[in-house]
Amino acid sequence: MFTVYVLYSERYDKIYVGFTSNLEQRLLSHNELGTKGWSIKFRPWVVLHTELFESKQEAMKREKELKTARGRAWVRSIVK
Repeated sequence: MFTVYVLYSERYDKIYVGFTSNLEQRLLSHNELGTKGWSIKFRPWVVLHTELFESKQEAMKREKELKTARGRAWVRSIVK
């Protein structure tokens, strides 16, 4: 099972879209354990939205959709 997730940093008004097979561990990485990468600059993150998929391919497709301009506009509508 794979989870597509959207994180939100209220402090910096930033969104992050990704997918994982272990959301709890991935969130811990984004908020505490990670030492490099884009997401560590905008901590703390909260989970804004999740979707579950049976296959990695389905999850990757949905992640890509959410990273388009239309997808990001939809995510921003959730923030408001």
